[in-house]
Amino acid sequence: MRREPGERPVRRILVRCPNWLGDVVMATPGLRALRHAHPEARIVAQVPSTLAPLLEGSGLVDAIWPLASRGGGLAGWRADIRRVASEDFDLGVVLPESISSALLMRFGRVREVVGFARDPLRRWLLDRVVTAPAEWGRRRMVSRERFVLKLMAALGANSGDRTLTLAVTAREEARLADAFEQAGVSPESRRGTRWVVIAPGASFGSAKCWPVERYAALADHLIELGQEVVLLGAPGESERLRAVDSAMERSATVLDGTLDVGGLKALLREARALVANDAGARHVAAAFGVPSVIFFGPTSVSKTADNLSSIEVLETEHDCRPCYRRECPIDHRCLRTIGVDEARQATARALLREPPRLDERARSASE
Repeated sequence: MRREPGERPVRRILVRCPNWLGDVVMATPGLRALRHAHPEARIVAQVPSTLAPLLEGSGLVDAIWPLASRGGGLAGWRADIRRVASEDFDLGVVLPESISSALLMRFGRVREVVGFARDPLRRWLLDRVVTAPAEWGRRRMVSRERFVLKLMAALGANSGDRTLTLAVTAREEARLADAFEQAGVSPESRRGTRWVVIAPGASFGSAKCWPVERYAALADHLIELGQEVVLLGAPGESERLRAVDSAMERSATVLDGTLDVGGLKALLREARALVANDAGARHVAAAFGVPSVIFFGPTSVSKTADNLSSIEVLETEHDCRPCYRRECPIDHRCLRTIGVDEARQATARALLREPPRLDERARSASE
């Protein structure tokens, strides 16, 4: 079932997208390059189900398939394999470097499977292994934008454009409106408001999170300055969000797990600024040019070194970072040594930046 080079034109392409929100956003320049190289092909993106709304309305792909195999057990694997096999894909591009992502394409009888590889089994599963530059190392210390574009270039989809691409659909705008109404914010009071969004959580783990009490102090300071503040939490982050809210002396609008990824796009597209950990929300904000203040603790800026023009990076120098641990085994010095005053100054600089007008940001996509 393997496809020989030149056997037939590439008419159907399957792209296995990354598993993390930020990595999917950073893959959009590569998807755009692939779209330009194959304007007539049917391009399908496989993504974890919770991330499927990220690509809605973008025009980068023709279809978005939520992965049943992630968390769906054997039945989910069988469903994904049947669906992939039914399309008779000419080309499969595997962005994650996992065994399972390549294995699914092999089981789905994709004619040519292409990707990077770090181990012998992964190499065996791929029809074409793209060589990663030695300077990246095993930990791939390179921005995700460049990582994906390097892979696409090996397929003839060359592009130096690392601009992120997201769009907001009318349905996603409606979900945001519903979430605000549930929080007691009427459409009239929302009109013309540019929120400062504070997102104190990180699904990766607590090691990425700036301390709760400092987020609370910063939020109080912003409200005292007359800023409208939204405390934003993804599903599973309620405890941290409630802790910030309880530690505050002033009141903010709280959106606690009420927004899916589509609603998150709609919120951040309208935001005045974002203050957050190095987590998925900051990549969505970057795609819309929203000024942001981002805390880097166990992670390295070098893996996300593109699209930083709107971002105030807050990080410290310690021998233990970057460690990429989900939980800090010592005293969390990488983030605890960033004080509230430093964060205030960075936020003031971000607020001085003139954000793009809403009509200059990615426009709403009609459905």
